[in-house]
Amino acid sequence: MRNVLSLIAAAMLACGPALAEDLADPEEILTARHGYMLMMAMNLAPLGAMAKGEVPYDAVAAGRAASSLAALASVDSSMLWVPGTENGVLDDSSALPEIISNADDRAVKFAALKTASDAMATAAGTDLASLQGAMKGVGEACSGCHKPYRKSE
Repeated sequence: MRNVLSLIAAAMLACGPALAEDLADPEEILTARHGYMLMMAMNLAPLGAMAKGEVPYDAVAAGRAASSLAALASVDSSMLWVPGTENGVLDDSSALPEIISNADDRAVKFAALKTASDAMATAAGTDLASLQGAMKGVGEACSGCHKPYRKSE
């Protein structure tokens, strides 16, 4: 089943929002969105741990994670934010309805994430201080979307 969902997610990322709605039901789109966010989190985790001093700084690992984060931030994820996938419609969704209806603001917020992630990709493999400096922008970009558009837990 995971392989099928992975193929659906890949098709949605390649084809855009209109086709995504035709290819997948809301549960599949939500699964793809969760996967996308999980991939971001998996790359942010080691960067955050290094920035906080929880693990030793590793320039190679930081550079890889930051490059992956920047690549993910450059993906057009608009097909993951379609009506019927928001909280209140799907039990497992934390996305507030406003993120679906306010596509222009969502695009601005994802552009900020791309800018911050690109800065992180440049800084992360340089040294610990540069990584720590870039974390602020990434954190602000993430919370800039999560605070208004994600259901509080």
